[in-house]
Amino acid sequence: MSVRRVVLGVSGASGAMLGLAAARHLSAQGVEIDLVASAAAERTLAEECGPGALGTLKALAARSHAINDIGATIASGSVPVSAMIVAPCSMRTLAAIAHGLDDNLLTRAAGVQLKERRRLVLLARETPLTLAHLRNMAAVTEMGAIVMPPVPAFYLSQKSLAEAASQIAARAVDLMALSAPCAQAWSPDSAG
Repeated sequence: MSVRRVVLGVSGASGAMLGLAAARHLSAQGVEIDLVASAAAERTLAEECGPGALGTLKALAARSHAINDIGATIASGSVPVSAMIVAPCSMRTLAAIAHGLDDNLLTRAAGVQLKERRRLVLLARETPLTLAHLRNMAAVTEMGAIVMPPVPAFYLSQKSLAEAASQIAARAVDLMALSAPCAQAWSPDSAG
């Protein structure tokens, strides 16, 4: 697929900075972003990243869609989209995707990625995990999604939470295989 267009879903789990970091990496690569954020994500962005975070996120996107606009272009498999990332992905969003509950634009767009056999990367954010969480992760993995809990690369000796989030988001963006890798690779020389 020649289009470099990605859906970025941001759900209400803690870790809103992951969505911002993913948007920054995608934007830096010249990828068009279709943003869809849940109401809980809007609140979490403001609480965790500051009152201007949603505006920053929308400014990085080519298009921003309302969570309830199930008639948006990204709700159709006929629209050329390369991949989708949900950063962070709440357990509610994960469950809805795992069970095909296309009840809002974020979960519908994720379902479209699965049915069209496109990349879907879910930064599933919760700990500890219940059996329901694990079963939902297994279900979406069986359907073709990539579940990537946002675990820091401790071996890179990052100096701040923002650096760790940026690396996690870069790895998630790299999983979409749209361009050259942007995540810092481990090497014996980079060990702390």
